[in-house]
Amino acid sequence: MPDTAAGQAYLQIDDLWKAFGDFIALRDISLSIQEGEFVCFLGPSGCGKTTLLRAIAGLDLQSRGTIRQAGEDISTLPPSRRDYGIVFQSYALFPNLTIERNIAFGLENARRPRAEIKRRVEELLVLVGLAEQARKYPAQLSGGQQQRIALARAIAISPGLLLLDEPLSALDAKVRVHLRHEIKELQRKLGVTTIMVTHDQEEALSMADRIVVMNHGVIEQIGTPTEIYRHPQTLFVADFIGETNQFPAKVLADGKVALAGTQLVCAGHQVPVGAEATAVIRPVDIIPHGIGVRSPGTPDIVETPENLVETTVEEMEFLGAFWRCRLSSPRLGARILVADFSINAVRRLDIVTGGSMRIELPGERLLVFAGNE
Repeated sequence: MPDTAAGQAYLQIDDLWKAFGDFIALRDISLSIQEGEFVCFLGPSGCGKTTLLRAIAGLDLQSRGTIRQAGEDISTLPPSRRDYGIVFQSYALFPNLTIERNIAFGLENARRPRAEIKRRVEELLVLVGLAEQARKYPAQLSGGQQQRIALARAIAISPGLLLLDEPLSALDAKVRVHLRHEIKELQRKLGVTTIMVTHDQEEALSMADRIVVMNHGVIEQIGTPTEIYRHPQTLFVADFIGETNQFPAKVLADGKVALAGTQLVCAGHQVPVGAEATAVIRPVDIIPHGIGVRSPGTPDIVETPENLVETTVEEMEFLGAFWRCRLSSPRLGARILVADFSINAVRRLDIVTGGSMRIELPGERLLVFAGNE
């Protein structure tokens, strides 16, 4: 799937393929990345995202296709002649060098003047908040601090492109959340074009300007975090990004689908009438109405919501910021519907395990994709 980002791209990838023997790791990858963008390659293990990053870095040359950076064809250049800094999951710091020597390594290799190196190292240590750690060795720092030093080393030579290969996956949850905010702020401050590989959907949604969702060596969809989450173009993207409920459905006329015989209004789609399909709705999109929504024709109700379904609350799970409820309804067949309700909604509507409640499946959020599960 080609990318159609407008304007002159800083990094342009066209018709990129990568084969390892008979195995095709990347298939027809075309992608445009603008200067200053923060782009995440997102997908499950084995989808090709790290292989694509390594092709950009020149660490694994593509089988065919071209890569252009700042207008220059770098497709066959060795890594040493490409303009990038890279940070690996394992940090890859030199254990026998102090923190300041680790950061200075690339500058020393470039034979920069000693005064310039000293000034640049001090500036970067302040930038990543570790000025007081300059004389320590990597083993004396926490994982989060080591990753910040690895970032400082990667940007020391002011590269045009910053490549991050799952830089946060080795850290614990709290440090990850804190550091992803720091990395994004640092990227904004420097304005460096950045590509990060991750399999963590939350990480990509919170950090990226655009996300490239990959699966089996191809690009499934490219878009902003909001576009990817709210308007997935394939069932894979809908299922991989966030939680979903999925139901076998049949496409009807007049913008409706049938779920277990129940006709519901759905969002616009390209599946032909009469075809078997999969209907998808996210737990967060389900609207609770408690037991207070009256039937059509009740005098004091002006309008009854579409797609109103009566359900039984089978189970409730408290997840801190919200309640996850598992609902059953004969109208939706034997499948359990998972819905996420706010704490206030649960209290206001008196939602309890074993109770009955009406829910709304908003038509614009009931997505339809070709084929049954």
